Amino acid sequence: MPSVFERRGSAARVRDIEPFRVVEILTRATELAAAGRDIVHMAAGEPDFATAPPIVEAGRAALAAGATYYSQPAGLPALREALSRYYQDEYGLDIPPSRIVVTPGASGALLLLSSLLLNPGESLLMSDPGYPCNRHFLRLVEARGQLVPTGPETRYQLTPELLAQYWQPHTAGALLASPANPTGSVLSREELAALSAATRERNGYLLVDELYHGLGYDVATPSVLEVDPDAFVINSFSKYFGMTGWRLGWLVAPEAAVPELEKLSQNLFISMSTMGQYAALACFEPATRAILDERRELFRQRRDFLLPALQDIGFEVPCTPQGAFYIYANASRFTDDSQAFCRQLLEDHGLALTPGLDFGHYRASEHLRFSYTTGLERLEVAVERLAKVLS
Repeated sequence: MPSVFERRGSAARVRDIEPFRVVEILTRATELAAAGRDIVHMAAGEPDFATAPPIVEAGRAALAAGATYYSQPAGLPALREALSRYYQDEYGLDIPPSRIVVTPGASGALLLLSSLLLNPGESLLMSDPGYPCNRHFLRLVEARGQLVPTGPETRYQLTPELLAQYWQPHTAGALLASPANPTGSVLSREELAALSAATRERNGYLLVDELYHGLGYDVATPSVLEVDPDAFVINSFSKYFGMTGWRLGWLVAPEAAVPELEKLSQNLFISMSTMGQYAALACFEPATRAILDERRELFRQRRDFLLPALQDIGFEVPCTPQGAFYIYANASRFTDDSQAFCRQLLEDHGLALTPGLDFGHYRASEHLRFSYTTGLERLEVAVERLAKVLS
């Protein structure tokens, strides 16, 4: 007899949420590797370096000291203070600890802000291509992501002109990303200021994903808070700080919004990982930052090898990635079905890549994302295999 779930099915909001295809690719790649296949992993948005030793040691020390209880819903005061100092040191900004809320990963920050800011039926403008889970968080609160097709002419970013073109009565604001996933493009201070003004003019919220700050290569990566103190900023300890599995992030909000965010956090999360927060305090030590900056240079070297190699093979990359660790490549010379193409490359040639369909709809079937989160010697193997297959 079918179960009640089989008879009734899931809620409509769940059916509207697309699968996170990169996870499916990672699962299959792991299966193939376990069966003895040699897989080059270029799908995951996760640094291949283990968490830096000083951070791990701080976590161990916290556990040994019995830091296994709930923390405050907005995070440990010491961590909020450390983040406040970080904004002063990195950007010259005076962001009081009271405006910083620690979250269970950037995903927790996105869930909090979606719940705080969006009424049912409202929307946020966001670029297509972009990080797919953004619009799915909005769907959970009966709002939606309003995808705006973007291409190389705007470096895959929203512009004031696009905001004016796509803004609707139900639009509540815009969500930007700089550096962006999957394209690695960075918004300048002037561009952030113009987008802030365009959003403010329409009485809209401005949210900015700054997850890949610390992983910029050729240009400065200013924070939107330098030009708009009322913007909502989402960040994470996962990318530059290399703490993916610790599930820790934070957000910066206007002072007036923090009590409501704390109320939501109390109900949704109770608290973040306490030992993880104590570990994160070591992120800001000079010895730790030296390790992380060395790793950033290794990412730069990988980008500088992989980008021209892919272009030589025949992939089009009209915008050089300026940050993060991704290359968003036009593969239309080879396929008009990026999902099937990625499946074939994985099954037949041991190359794990992410199809453009994971990042939106606009020309997605023509694009792939290459993640250079694996060592240079493995990237060389990948290029050799691709050249052999596609030449």
